[in-house]
This record gives sequence, C-alpha cells and structure tokens, in this order.
Amino acid sequence: MTIKLSRATLSEIAATATVPAYDQKTLSPGILHFGVGNFHRAHQAVYLDDLFNEGLDHDWGIVGAGVLPSDQAMRDKLAAQDFLTTVVEQDNNRTAARVTAPMIDILPVGDAGAIIAALSDPKIRIVSMTITEGGYFIDAEGHFNPAHPAIQADAATPDQPKTVFGLIIAGLKARRDKGVAPFTVMSCDNIPGNGHVTENTVCGLARLSDPAFAEWIHENVSFPNSMVDRITPATGTREIDILAQDFGVEDNWPVFCEEFKQWVMEDRFPAGRPLLERAGVQFVPDVAPYELMKIRILNGGHAAIAYPAALLDIHFVHEALEHPLIRAFLAKLEREEIIPIVPPVPDTDLNAYFELIERRFLNPKIGDTIPRLAQDGSNRQPKFILPSTADRLARGEDIVGLSLVSALWCRYFAGTSDSGKAIVFNDASAEKLQAAALQARQDPMAFLAFDEIFGAVSGSQHFRTRFAHALETLWTEGTARTLQLYLDDRLAG
Repeated sequence: MTIKLSRATLSEIAATATVPAYDQKTLSPGILHFGVGNFHRAHQAVYLDDLFNEGLDHDWGIVGAGVLPSDQAMRDKLAAQDFLTTVVEQDNNRTAARVTAPMIDILPVGDAGAIIAALSDPKIRIVSMTITEGGYFIDAEGHFNPAHPAIQADAATPDQPKTVFGLIIAGLKARRDKGVAPFTVMSCDNIPGNGHVTENTVCGLARLSDPAFAEWIHENVSFPNSMVDRITPATGTREIDILAQDFGVEDNWPVFCEEFKQWVMEDRFPAGRPLLERAGVQFVPDVAPYELMKIRILNGGHAAIAYPAALLDIHFVHEALEHPLIRAFLAKLEREEIIPIVPPVPDTDLNAYFELIERRFLNPKIGDTIPRLAQDGSNRQPKFILPSTADRLARGEDIVGLSLVSALWCRYFAGTSDSGKAIVFNDASAEKLQAAALQARQDPMAFLAFDEIFGAVSGSQHFRTRFAHALETLWTEGTARTLQLYLDDRLAG
C-alpha cells in the first residue's frame, strides 16, 4: 500500500523516507524561480531544503514560475501534493528518499500580470532560472540574438512580455517605479559565463525598446556566474514505480538523481542571499575555471558518448560506459583533446575529476538515458563540444576525436541506428538537421552549413577534412569499427 504525498501524510511517509524538519507553512518567499524542472528540484531546492532543515533562513522560500505549456503539467502535479517533491538519491552502494519542501507556490503559467506582480514584491530578492541551454536566445558564438522572433515580439510589446527575460525586465521596471531595490538574477544553467550571458540577454532585450532602462539594469542589477552539477534523469513510469515499490510513496513527479552534487558561485548578491555555504555551496571570486572544467569535461563527455551509444542501440548511460569501445573512446578523447586545453582549476586535479565523472556515468541506479543526452544537440553541441574544437584549432592542434563527435552527431541525424532502428529526435531543429544529415552522405559540407551551430569552426579546412573523413568512415565501416580505428590512431587517414 502506498501513501500519497502531501503535507498531511508526512508523518506516515517518515517511516520510509526523510521528511522536512521544518513546517513548510512557516516559509515566506524570497526566491522566484523560472523553470521548475527536475534539475532545479534535485539541486537548488535540495540545497535550500538542507538549509531550512537547520532552522535557518526561512524567509527564502521558492515561488515557481513558467512560460511554456510544459510548465503547466508540472504546476498541476506539484500543486496536487502541496508543492512537495520526493528526491531519490542513488549511489552504487545506497539509495535514499527524502521529501523536500522549500517551494511554497507556482504562479499561474504564462500569466504575465501575476508574474510581474510577484517580481515586484520586495520579499523577492533573487530571481533564478533553469531554462535549459537553448532558452537564452544566443547564437553559436554565445552572443545575444536580437533577431529571434520571440525577442522581437517582446521588444514590440514590452508591457505584455511572453519570455522569461521580458518578464524580468518588466519586474525590474515595476520595482524601480515603486522605489524597491532590484533583485539579483541568478542563472543555474550549463552555459559558460551564465551570469554574463543572462545579463547580455536581459540588457539586449531591454535596449530594443528602452535603451536608458537597459543601461540602468547594467548599472544596478547583479548577475552572478555559477557552476551547477548533478546528474538528474527525466522522470517516467519507471521512477514513479520504483518510489512506490521501494518506499511506499505515491508522488506525481518524483526526482531521481545521483548522490553527488556541486554548486560553485560568485558572491554578488546586493539584495541579500541565504546562507548557502552552510549547505555546501562553494563561493569563489571567479567561477570561470570550475565552469569551464565542468562544461568541457562532464557535459562534453555526455555529448561525446550520446551519439555512438544511440547508433549502437544502447539505451542507458551506464550501459554505454560499460561498452569497451565507447568507454575507451571517451577516455582517449578527454585525455588527448579536451583536458589538455582546460585551464587549471584551483585545488583540482583534472584527470582525477575525469575519473570521478567516469564513476558517475557508470552508476547503474541512476537510470540516465542516452535519449536524454542526445536531445537538443543543436543547442548543446555549440556549448559543450565545438568550443573545444575551436580552441584546439586556434592552437594549431589536431581534432580527430572532436571531429568524430561532430560526425557521429551528423550520422545520428540521418535517422537510423547501425542496425536500422529508427531514431526518435528531440530537438527544435530536428527537421532541418535531418535533411542536412541525409544530404551530407553525398556532400558532408551540407551539415556544416548551419552557422548558428558551427560558427567559425565550419570555416576551418582542417575541421572540414577531418569531419568529412570521419563521416564517410561511419557510413562505410559502421560506428563500432570507426571507434576502433580512432582508438588505433588510424582514423585520421
């Protein structure tokens, strides 16, 4: 028999899962968060839950907000269980469930009036976001794209914003008009210089309709950079059933994640912040080295194994790392092409960091999937793989492995695995990518024509040659044989 998650059933759930040591009803809002997804609930919300469990900072409760249709399902499911979440942390040697309660509400999805009113509330001192790498309206070079239709629409009607950034601008304007100090804007997405990128998008959008206010934002609003890390797969019936069977808890949308978590952040919060260092957050003067390490080695590693695994019909990430060719491919790529161009990180051995990542990828309990890693490649490749390619090209160094990663992505978008199994895409640009990938079988350069993805890298003759050779080898020899040729140092031709 299962117990349905709610405030009223916490005392019963305490028999099998850890429950909050604080009363959720005593929390008051301090943070408005855009993008209430699995990662937020497994990461930022857990740090706050730890802090609240110590009896600290109960004026920093989370109010959720969303602008996408998918946000409505999350709101409905969480509202039905008093905005509580069961987080299941899984390591190779242990599995533990905990109920977290730092979220006190989710605003009506897409309701600009309600969201702007909350943003203008003096109690809200931090606005945070996990809106995915593709949600920032930036091009392949990381620059704000003012021509995006959603940006143009918000610029034309700034009083009726539809995007997260338009809402933030309207909220800041309402605060200024009321004489309320601005909130801090805190990105928790995997983007190099995520604070700088967020500021550029906010100010860039504001500049299109009110240049003077854009300058005011630049001078008065803080956008700290941060690095966040915790492997958090998507929730499906598998996770819901495991929670019910192993812990007897019925949760509409539980979160499963690894035990490891990390949050490194700049301490720039003029409106105040919770004592997150008490919960394990590392505050540093410069996040960039940690951020680059994680994006290039971990996120780049995920992007590297996603497509060979998909082409070999592998579903789970740990199964991909158990495949000898994929594991060896990742290790060679990281140690020979990625790690050597990652700048030093304070008190960190980069090779030891990669060994930790290998162990995390091998965790069978997480149930992280290759389809999750493979999704949204049009946004992830320019952020996690191609910057390493560009850096090596700038140094005059070879890019056999990194070119192979790009070729594997192209081969994946042809739509079938090596066995002929159909591939289901999850990418906003899937239609045009598949058309280009099919054309690239005869003309490899067709896939490199997307400047918004490949940027200046596609102009390198060396990259074009390596990419074309790797793609041809994948088509003629298959994925497994191509990986072996790379491992034997025979792929370069």
